[in-house]
Amino acid sequence: MTRIAVTGAVGRMGTLVIQEAAKVEGMQLVAGLDALGAGKSLPGGILVEDVSRLESVLREIKPDVLIDFTIAKAAVENVITAAALGIDLVVGTTGFSPDQHSRMREAIDGHVAAVISPNFMVGVNLFWKLAAECAAALKDYDYDIEIIEAHHNQKKDAPSGTALATVDAIKKARGETDVVYGRFGVMPRGKEIGVHAVRGGDIVGDHTVLFAGPGERLEIKHQAHSRSAFASGAVRAAQWVVGKDPGIYSMADVLKSR
Repeated sequence: MTRIAVTGAVGRMGTLVIQEAAKVEGMQLVAGLDALGAGKSLPGGILVEDVSRLESVLREIKPDVLIDFTIAKAAVENVITAAALGIDLVVGTTGFSPDQHSRMREAIDGHVAAVISPNFMVGVNLFWKLAAECAAALKDYDYDIEIIEAHHNQKKDAPSGTALATVDAIKKARGETDVVYGRFGVMPRGKEIGVHAVRGGDIVGDHTVLFAGPGERLEIKHQAHSRSAFASGAVRAAQWVVGKDPGIYSMADVLKSR
């Protein structure tokens, strides 16, 4: 039995994670925490706890895994608290600064296992692999690379974590490359990766990598139709991470084990 706690439990993603976990045999929700909605009922008769009580709740309940879908500032503190108590982690929060990443790594390394990913969808992880393979294959040809992502109008961070991970995958495949985030005014294109963020309506998540060369172009595209695929991937990661050696893993590590 994998016993999970969820921070951001009444948020959009936290709610879906809890719903997906309820469908999985061998998965048990033992705590849900949020800055809002304390006292709200969750599946299994669990009541939402105020996240300010995170340390005491984790000490009392002793879950196997904490799944975090909150905001960057809160997630860092949640990770540090859980890691200090020896609780493994799944982190789907995005928008971390380099310093925040460093603080989480310091808390995790040598203490607990954590899967940290900007996107837990199976298709997105294949999307990253294909983008890297194309970037490597076209490295010596005159192809420009543009990344376009679109999300709903309530998403706070831009570009998306998935878009930034796509940049990283391409840079690893073709070598260090300049990155330009949006363009305005007189701005001739150089040897760079262009990244563009669209925010509107209720778009779940669209990501496109455009390779534009002389006389032709190639596009690799992923469209998320539902956040449930994201949530089910996070639940899968929670099952996988228990018992792993301490350190930070990606969703690619989870999928390789299948």
